[in-house]
Amino acid sequence: MAKKNNRRAKIVGTDIELDVTEKQDVLIESHDEDHDDHHHHHKETFITKYIFSIDHKMISKQYLITGLIMGIVGIAMSLLFRLQLAWPEESFGIFDVLLGKWATDGVMDPNVYLALVTIHGTIMVFFVLTAGLSGTFSNLLIPLQIGARDMASGFLNMISYWLFFISSAIMIASLFVEAGPAAAGWTIYPPLSALPQAQPGSAAGMTLWLVSMAFFIASSLLAALNYIVTVLNLRTEGMTMTRLPLTVWAFLVTAIIGVVSFPVLLSAALLLIMDRSFGTSFFLSDIFIQGEVLHYQGGSPVLFEHLFWFLGHPEVYIVLLPALGIASEVISTNARKPIFGYRAMVGSILAIAFLSTIVWGHHMFITGMNPFLGSVFTFTTLLIAIPSAVKAFNYITTIWKGNIQFNPGMLFAIGLVSTFITGGLTGIILGDSALDINLHDTYFVVAHFHLVMGISALYGLFAGVYHWYPRMFGRMMNKNLGYIHFWITAISAYGVFFPMHFVGMAGLPRRYYTNTNFPYFDDVANINVVITLFALLAGAAQLIFLYNFISSMFYGKKAVMNPWRSNTLEWTAPIKHMHGNWPGKIPHVFRWPYDYSKPGVKDDFVPQNIPLKKGEKELQH
Repeated sequence: MAKKNNRRAKIVGTDIELDVTEKQDVLIESHDEDHDDHHHHHKETFITKYIFSIDHKMISKQYLITGLIMGIVGIAMSLLFRLQLAWPEESFGIFDVLLGKWATDGVMDPNVYLALVTIHGTIMVFFVLTAGLSGTFSNLLIPLQIGARDMASGFLNMISYWLFFISSAIMIASLFVEAGPAAAGWTIYPPLSALPQAQPGSAAGMTLWLVSMAFFIASSLLAALNYIVTVLNLRTEGMTMTRLPLTVWAFLVTAIIGVVSFPVLLSAALLLIMDRSFGTSFFLSDIFIQGEVLHYQGGSPVLFEHLFWFLGHPEVYIVLLPALGIASEVISTNARKPIFGYRAMVGSILAIAFLSTIVWGHHMFITGMNPFLGSVFTFTTLLIAIPSAVKAFNYITTIWKGNIQFNPGMLFAIGLVSTFITGGLTGIILGDSALDINLHDTYFVVAHFHLVMGISALYGLFAGVYHWYPRMFGRMMNKNLGYIHFWITAISAYGVFFPMHFVGMAGLPRRYYTNTNFPYFDDVANINVVITLFALLAGAAQLIFLYNFISSMFYGKKAVMNPWRSNTLEWTAPIKHMHGNWPGKIPHVFRWPYDYSKPGVKDDFVPQNIPLKKGEKELQH
């Protein structure tokens, strides 16, 4: 705030003199009026409105719909390889149709099994749960919740979406190359990823994977820088950092983690491209293929693991934190209670962000690392459980004795808390370097990270879609279909991943396309069938969601301005989207975003733009 002083200034073209501070107010108001005039005079074409849009609300829809399409592909792949695991060596007509030469007579080829696992993991982690979740809700909510006209740079925002789109297109295109898509696991460890001749999926498919990820990282970095600048610089008057909704805190910190860690993955991808195409030896040394000695010397595949997991573990929280931020908003709104421990929640987000950058070694306990270093990573890994537990307890305490509105968004937010706790508990086991030796690369690990990261983040995505659908499309989703979607998904998700813990403890390794050659695993074959049946049921439940999502755009009940009686600023903007978000002046903020069921107030919510009454105190948080 500039100090008031006695300097006078003349408004150009008039005889009016006023204080400099007054002059600034006039300029701001005139800018708002100009903005409205500009909005009315500027006719948008189909291309500028729906394709190359610079409006953050339209870009958020583009991210969401692209993410959902990629999600359909990723989930379909998981159902294909689940069929193979449940009934190995069986012939399926659908394999013949979808996999062609990779499934002669309907029997899945081992090479394409690995490719399906690889592309499934890549799509779900990066394209659905990173871009689909962060891209959608950071774009939709940051300007609306902080009281900004748009992102700091609408053009940069558009570029970041189109880089993501190009990345998605290249990843899908890699499915159709002659030798097949990348098949080195979503973690693309060398030498499978570094030697084009290692297996069919190491050839052109792997190159396209790397090119796609380079575009994806560029998109993520541009978007993250935009989010950070917007939150720090464009908050409306009165919107201090301690009045920010927890969603915005989560998006801001997620963007910071992305800026710190994504360049490291880009460097790993570039070095891998050099090993593959230019004869360098960053990750390769003393390799024999079919008796032939290759010329590579001096490289280390473990170096790649360090570079990959330096992004890979922060990536878990890049995926999780936006979902946790969405849960904070949805739970507080639907429990009709202030969020419990606002400052502790902000502190735990910041602590998770810091600790996430110093725990990557727990993915590498069996690489032969020094046991002392292993104990350091064990310590930091167990330490991250503390801020995670703070968040879990605060969610439960917020729900406790609340006037709970059980709509689909709230159910998914509560489901997130459940999977975050159950998945997190197994993380304590895997984070211990001694216990991890028995469980590393078994289905126990698959169960752990799917629950804590995959399902939790998906629930956050669904909670966000159900909650902000009226803000995005001006209509309500069908509540009854939402309930069916939630209960089938929740039961199926535990039906898939709960048994996997026991299969993993029995020693069943991940990424094997069949276990029939190991009599030791005959006893767990039936469990694989049960897991697959639940997976098929979960896949079917997503069709209900897709039907609800698409049909509600056209036939859903028209939404009112604030359907959930919520406090944050996005519900003060008109239902009909306009460039600039608010007609006239941007609302000012006078209170924190969680004034629900406040004593002495008639309604059970008080929006942030309502001034404090005489004698009313802002809640301590």
